[in-house]
Amino acid sequence: MSAPSNSVVNALSFDIEDWFHMVEIEAVADPDKWDGFETLVERYTNWIIETVTEADVQATFFVLGWVADRYPQLVRRMVDAGHEVASHSFWHRRVYELDEATFAQDLRQSIDVIEQAGGAKVRGFRAPSFSITPGTEWAIDVLLDAGIEYDASLFPAGRAHGGYPCTPEPHVSTIAPSGRPIPELPMTMMRLGPMTVPFSGGGYMRLLPPWLLRRGFDQLAREGRPTVVYLHPRDFAPDCPRVPMPLKRRFKCYVGAGSTKNKLRMLLDRYRFDTCAAVLGLDTLGDQS
Repeated sequence: MSAPSNSVVNALSFDIEDWFHMVEIEAVADPDKWDGFETLVERYTNWIIETVTEADVQATFFVLGWVADRYPQLVRRMVDAGHEVASHSFWHRRVYELDEATFAQDLRQSIDVIEQAGGAKVRGFRAPSFSITPGTEWAIDVLLDAGIEYDASLFPAGRAHGGYPCTPEPHVSTIAPSGRPIPELPMTMMRLGPMTVPFSGGGYMRLLPPWLLRRGFDQLAREGRPTVVYLHPRDFAPDCPRVPMPLKRRFKCYVGAGSTKNKLRMLLDRYRFDTCAAVLGLDTLGDQS
């Protein structure tokens, strides 16, 4: 392995959900049908675990409770390999579509099943589609009440299903109505000419060429700031099943899936990574139960 090009430690994270958990796709919107779809989450998550473990890197896996409930051995494998497990909700519903009580119930259900499967405390949370948005700050108080120690749900730019105006650097947020603080790890933006754009996860990473990804990482590293990588099992799956959806959405969902494995390997070879908790300065894995 070549030496990292800088000393900044970046956050490596994966949102563990199946391909049919994509939002706003009518063909897969009904949870009652999910068990009948072809699955790819176990196969590609196993590849992710093997790849990052072989690179001697610890990552954070934001696991959907629905997945943990059906594949508890997958969560256990993450923990046994030394990775952090965190919550990505249970049903993959966007926060701004829920009320406080429903969100709290969903969160608690996800924490319980992930902790039972992995035997490790859930300390972090990432909302589906980064859907903590202006007007849903109450969700931060729900997280704190549930014992969550940090959040990774804010996307500091406008986007189709989320977006929250905040500093893009890791910071302690006080946006909760109670005023209680919580460490926050927003998603990463890079400067590209006159624009500030996302680059380091999901469809952005699938679409962008490796040289532009390196430019983003190096730009932030020169400023002493970490890049937050977030990827899903389906981002590595050129064989991901196709269902009817608008052409623009189809492009966003499937573009570049055949290139993501090599891009991740390139990043693991070139840069330093750790868990979200570690990048925020928390101890890496928390209490083992």
